Amino acid sequence: MKKADFIKAVSEKVWMSQDAVSKVLGGQIEVITEELKVGNEVGITGFGTFKVSHRSARNGVNPKTGESIQIPASKSPSFKAGKTLKDGIK
Repeated sequence: MKKADFIKAVSEKVWMSQDAVSKVLGGQIEVITEELKVGNEVGITGFGTFKVSHRSARNGVNPKTGESIQIPASKSPSFKAGKTLKDGIK
């Protein structure tokens, strides 16, 4: 399902215009991104928790050349599904 399809499905479910749903979804994504940027977790009861995972620097191997390389530390967003969501898809 693409974003436009998702917006259409939600607008039909909650009887709101697609424009209004699009604005709400955009606002949610902005708030989650801003909170993760400063290191906070965002938990939505029944859905799940968004947080930032930290990966430390490590050594790796270039698969093309076999040469040893240094992989820098990084941060990436992660999501852990809540119990209600897990139970809903079983």
